[in-house]
Amino acid sequence: MSQDLPDLPSAFTPVVRLREGGDALRRAIALAPRHGAGTLAWVASAARIEAAVVLEPEMPLAAARAAVFAAASALADALGAYGPPEAAISFGWPATIRINAGRIGQARLAWPPGTAEDAVPDWLVVGVEARLSFPAGWEAGHGLQQTALHEEGWLAEDASAADLTAAWARHLMAGLAEWQAPGPQGGFPRLASRYLARLEPEAGMGAARLGLDPASAALVLEAGGTRRLLPLAEALAQAA
Repeated sequence: MSQDLPDLPSAFTPVVRLREGGDALRRAIALAPRHGAGTLAWVASAARIEAAVVLEPEMPLAAARAAVFAAASALADALGAYGPPEAAISFGWPATIRINAGRIGQARLAWPPGTAEDAVPDWLVVGVEARLSFPAGWEAGHGLQQTALHEEGWLAEDASAADLTAAWARHLMAGLAEWQAPGPQGGFPRLASRYLARLEPEAGMGAARLGLDPASAALVLEAGGTRRLLPLAEALAQAA
């Protein structure tokens, strides 16, 4: 039912609309082998955004995992277009989404089980989820460092799950195209710079200079002449 998503690019097909309680990432994974790139699953909900898209990468799994950074940046851009200009949208490693330092959701990534790090996966699924509003009866203090878009100034009448899902899909397409583009305005450096601009240093990172390794999508920490890598695969597994 793609007509439920406004201004959706034609590259996204088929589009699968799930009811409240559905799992967009799981549905996209199930559809990936049969329908391939462009398959989009999303949840029609008044309380949350949840969507996932199937990709068909042309690079080894280790490098292709950087697609999760494109998914996170696309959601940040989509939210920024609808929310108050003073709202601070940031990331926690590897793909937590925060508004004014409160956690509202995350980007997610899945790939075929058993795929070797140096093999090109048959598919990837990138997904996002974000809280529009807290459930009825929620009391302040129940969710330390958590927030919801409606709590931070996103208006329900202006930013529905359908609106934000469609905006995320458009920004994701633009971000992936930028990643694939040659030259100084594109490629992995552009993808990395967009993500790192919103990444907040966390405990243990100190004053290290942050970067991303193009070969493995690992987070690079450089300080005092030393270089340390935080593997993305491990971080995604811990966040799952």
